[in-house]
Formats: sequence, C-alpha cells, structure tokens
Amino acid sequence: MTNYKGVVFFDLDDTLMNAHKTIDTDVVAALDQLKANGYLRVIASGRHKTEIADARKQSGINSFIALNGGYIEYDGKPIYKAQIDKSVVAGVVKIADELKESIGFFSDDHKAFTNDTEMMRKAFNYSKTPMTQCDPEFYEKYPVYMMLIFTDKNDKRYAYPYNEDLTFYRNTPYSIDTVLKNASKAQGIQKLLKAMNLEHLPTYAFGDGNNDLPMLGLVDHPIAMGNGIAPVKDRAEYVTETNERGGIIQGLKHYDLI
Repeated sequence: MTNYKGVVFFDLDDTLMNAHKTIDTDVVAALDQLKANGYLRVIASGRHKTEIADARKQSGINSFIALNGGYIEYDGKPIYKAQIDKSVVAGVVKIADELKESIGFFSDDHKAFTNDTEMMRKAFNYSKTPMTQCDPEFYEKYPVYMMLIFTDKNDKRYAYPYNEDLTFYRNTPYSIDTVLKNASKAQGIQKLLKAMNLEHLPTYAFGDGNNDLPMLGLVDHPIAMGNGIAPVKDRAEYVTETNERGGIIQGLKHYDLI
C-alpha cells in the first residue's frame, strides 16, 4: 500500500463536478497533482457506482464511498456494503404505493424503480443520470443498499415509521436519499480508513449539501464550497470558491496540498 501523506474526500454534484455534471480540465490537472504529491483521493457521493463511472474515468480516482456510505470500494475492490432489511424496504414501498409515488432501488451493479412517475423523471433529469428499469420486485432478488424516495412533499410520511431503521437525506427537490440507520459519508470514511489502516493520516473533505454534513463533521479539515448551503458553510473550517469558479483548486492550494 502506498505511504500516503493524507486522504482527501470529494463530493461530486455541485462540488467536484460543474453544472454540466463533468469535471473541468483544470480541476482534473489539480487532482493529478494531488496524487503526485502523495495524497489518496476518494469520491464520496450519494450516487450509485454506475452513476459515478464517468467521473471516476475523468478524475482517475479509483476509490469511492457511494450511496451515502452504503457501498465502499478501495482501489476498485469492494470493502463494505450496508444492506437494508428486506422487510423495511417492503414497508417503504407500501407507503409509496399508497401515495402513488415511486421508489428507486440500488444494489451492487444494478438499480431499478417501482413505477414511472413525474417526480421520478424530474429527479433523474435533475441529476442528469439515465433512468433505470422498472422492476417493483427488485428488492426480492437483490440486496438494497440505498433507496431513492421520489417525492417533493411527503418526507415525514416515510420518516415517521422508519426513523429507527433508516436515515433520510433530502438532496434534491424531487427525491430523498434513504440508507441504513446511521449510514453516512462519515461512517463510510471511518470504515475505509480503518479497513485500509489509514486512521493516522490527516483528512480533508469538500462538500456542499445536506448529506455532506456528517462527513464535514468528521474530517480534520472540512471545506465548504462557495455554492454550498448555509449549514455546510457553518460547519466548515474553510469556505472556498464555488464549483464553477475553481473552488476545488483554491481549497487544495489553501491547505498546500498542491
């Protein structure tokens, strides 16, 4: 294993990626320099592994925490999966059916949704990811590490009966990231660092949204994007520029990482 100087975690949407959901070439150059300087680079995202493939290819980053801590790979090899109990998944689906809403399921290499709704289409369009297959019985065949609840108003209807089993992150106007209780990017970071014997290293993280708050509360040096929400900026040690104005590069330079 490489003798790293530290570990740097990057959220994707509105952080490492621009508004077009790609990574600017100057940011890619900065990431290359970060690697050359001896730092382990890790993507920490709410997205599924299939949805970060392009970002991984662009950035050259091969270690990631996906599904808000529900699935982790180090150097391309899985090291942790947080499966949601099938009975809990079924209960959430029942609520969605009653409300005529849709649920998205995410497993290792597969994903699906229960039924086609306007809110689901808005969510996929918002994240600029392709829609998946319709398969209401997906959770009977595959383990589920994260669900997406496609709703713009019924947060409490889902959270109230399952607060003891699940953690809910509203990250878009149209969907709620739903993972195993206490699963988070922070827990994912802890598991990755422990599994790879990297707990002694200084840690840095860039983020902008609600699901980044646990991560920023854990690392040694939390960095908020200039376009981030107020609670993220309040938790940060340093607030950098926006993702569209070189915030990643400015933040890395601020800490003399590049």
